Amino acid sequence: MKVVLMVAEKPSLAQNLANILSNGKCNTTKGSNGACSVHEWNGTFKNEPVRFRMTSVCGHVMSLDFTGKYNNWDKVDPVELFSCPTEKKEAMPRLKMPAFLGMEARGCDYLVLWLDCDKEGENICFEVMSCVQPFMNGDVCSPQVTYRARFSAITDKDIKAAMLNLVRPNENESRSVDARQELDLRIGCAFTRFQTKYFQGRYGDLDASLISYGPCQTPTLGFCVQRHDEIQTFKPETYWVLRVTASTEEGRELPLEWKRVRSFEKEIANMFLHGIKEIKEAVVINVQAKEKLKSRPVALNTVELMRVASSGLGMGPHHAMQIAERLYTQGYISYPRTETTSYPENFDLIGALRQQQGSSKWGEEVRALLANGINKPKKGHDAGDHPPITPLRHATESELEGDMWRIYDYVTRHFIATLCRDCRYLCTTATFQIGSETFSYSGNTLVDAGYTEVMHWQAFGKDEFVPVLKVDDVLKAHDHRLVECQTSPPDYLTEAEVITLMEKHGIGTDASIPVHINNICQRNYVAVGNGRKLIPTNLGIVLVHGYQKIDPELVLPTMRSAVEEQLNLIAVGRADFHAVLAHTTEIFRRKFQYFVRSIEAMDQLFEVNFSSLKASGKALSRCGKCRRYMRYIQAKPARLHCSHCDDTYALPQNGTVRIYRELKCPLDDFELLSWSSGHRGKSFPLCPYCYNHPPFRDMKKGFGCNSCTHPTCAYGVNSTGVSGCVECEAGVLVLDPAAPRWKLTCNRCDVIINIFEDASRVTVCERACDACGAQLLCVEYRAGRTRLPAALTEMTACLYCEPSFAALVEKHRAVTSRGGAMSRGRGRMRGARPSKKQPKDKMAQLAAYFV
Repeated sequence: MKVVLMVAEKPSLAQNLANILSNGKCNTTKGSNGACSVHEWNGTFKNEPVRFRMTSVCGHVMSLDFTGKYNNWDKVDPVELFSCPTEKKEAMPRLKMPAFLGMEARGCDYLVLWLDCDKEGENICFEVMSCVQPFMNGDVCSPQVTYRARFSAITDKDIKAAMLNLVRPNENESRSVDARQELDLRIGCAFTRFQTKYFQGRYGDLDASLISYGPCQTPTLGFCVQRHDEIQTFKPETYWVLRVTASTEEGRELPLEWKRVRSFEKEIANMFLHGIKEIKEAVVINVQAKEKLKSRPVALNTVELMRVASSGLGMGPHHAMQIAERLYTQGYISYPRTETTSYPENFDLIGALRQQQGSSKWGEEVRALLANGINKPKKGHDAGDHPPITPLRHATESELEGDMWRIYDYVTRHFIATLCRDCRYLCTTATFQIGSETFSYSGNTLVDAGYTEVMHWQAFGKDEFVPVLKVDDVLKAHDHRLVECQTSPPDYLTEAEVITLMEKHGIGTDASIPVHINNICQRNYVAVGNGRKLIPTNLGIVLVHGYQKIDPELVLPTMRSAVEEQLNLIAVGRADFHAVLAHTTEIFRRKFQYFVRSIEAMDQLFEVNFSSLKASGKALSRCGKCRRYMRYIQAKPARLHCSHCDDTYALPQNGTVRIYRELKCPLDDFELLSWSSGHRGKSFPLCPYCYNHPPFRDMKKGFGCNSCTHPTCAYGVNSTGVSGCVECEAGVLVLDPAAPRWKLTCNRCDVIINIFEDASRVTVCERACDACGAQLLCVEYRAGRTRLPAALTEMTACLYCEPSFAALVEKHRAVTSRGGAMSRGRGRMRGARPSKKQPKDKMAQLAAYFV
């Protein structure tokens, strides 16, 4: 029997697709990489019986990166990044996705790709094809072997229809993504590396780990800074408004609006006031009643969903899209990445609406709509990609909690509103003559609430008072006065307004827009204020002003929108991939070289706004070269600076740095420091010089003393190491220096083993255990607080082999994120018994009782 391999973009999506296509009769097993499952069932494909095998990837399988040496910031001139070789690497090496896909593809005859139906999904199609090519029975490039499923919703109808109408993967769209990835990598890395090294080497209070540049990110920041500049340069102007109040016979007061609106000359405004001040009658010269419409919305697309999530729901666009994708993979809404705002002709609007008639939230409105007939939706824009975002099945608030419900609630209400009537109201305007001046009064009265019954936040509100008036009626005029006002500056841009500007200028795609906004927030270029306003920081402002001073095109949206047009031409097969890449890369290479030559112009702005390294931070530890105190700079990225030697030393991030017992490194005489991620995390000592300049070949930059292989140093892994890690292959469990909370921590992964609570002293012995090869531990307790058997106050034994130690250990993972050396530490146990010789059954026992 032939085998059909089917690959989805996410594990949850694969499970839903398998349940639909197998009618709930598939067998599921866990995949070899631990992240993906494999679903199998028998069926028919191309009119023959086959075995279907459905699995998934976890997003991109591969990512683009520079080859080996070009990832070294210290040894490579950034201008080389515009021409150096690149390579595809595993996007998530720990998942071993190419090997997993190859294993599942072995012996398969057909490949059906169920990746998301956008350009990124098309690109992942070809990543999957390259991984399975050596293992398939046929050629994956053949149209008789590889097929592409196109779908916009996870429903039985859509998925089974997609299975019956398989197409070919679109290589042009995939190539356009390859081009974007390569351009963004080369341009972004070159500018980012140069800026980061230049400015962090001169200033200590930038408070940013990276001074990054991005072809989309930077123009997005430019919009925010442009609005900031408008606010700062705004000069308020004083103007005067003539106000009069008219009263009806019933005593109702009508505040009248002046036809001239306002005057910027006080003398002229006073002249108008004096001309009418003595006139106490307001004569009606015109009454006009006009019905107006508040139009129902067009169908929902991605950009509008992000705008509403930010302005109405208080959610960042990045977070909102993550929620929307989760709703999509669980089958609650259709594909949330679309530019289209027009329903297809064959779209089953009635069927989608009927699913909502049982809702306790909007069921009454839906039933009325079905009974009276729906209105034809407004004609929106058809981008030719996916249908608009719509609900696919009914859900309740108890089913979807928190933000998932809020997004689903909005999507559903918006869909229902597109089929409702427009909101209609009557606007009545009465025009009055008082002397030589004309005034008016307007009031609105609701005629038909229409769609606002569902989108209640757009509801009309209370009817306004509209007196019954006719021409030549005379009302009493009083309270004549001039009101002094001032023009006010614009406010900071909201996320919703920035999204609108990005869409207008072609910055990013519906998928990447939230990522770019999220990036400028994370880079400390803008802060999110009340009402989700994006307020530029000092760093963001200085960067944009610096670009404008050197080369305004680096921050203007026109440059990126021109690149996007070229990428779109690749996607439709009208431009050559290599020609676009070469042309655009050369333009930005020249711009980069000019930027480097002109960097002093930007540096002048930094000098005014930031403090030099010499003037930043606080004295902490002595330099091993000059014996003077170095300054500890806590602002991101945390580092030490010796002003006498003019040397800067990187430190582990996201933790606390202190002096370590006033001890010195035996290799270079630098004072040791202790880095800690908190009392529930881990800590390790480090030498600032060794951390930046590894002293041994088997050490890498960013290692602490817990990974140092110095043969005799009391702080290195050979003196503090106990055994190999219980989980990772290369890690060593070392004694953490954070007494009295005694613990063993892995110098590679985030495993922590709490040991010997309340002990007064714990040390690693020179002797190793005869049974398992681990170093023995000596533990000491104070009398009356001991936890050892028979009230012993001291014991030396193997942590793994001594039964009385079993109750005194507890394994867990570090609470905070790993910093620096944690994620890369290596080491070998000292003595004749390296950790890898420990018996597997002993390690299995260890894992069992540490849980």
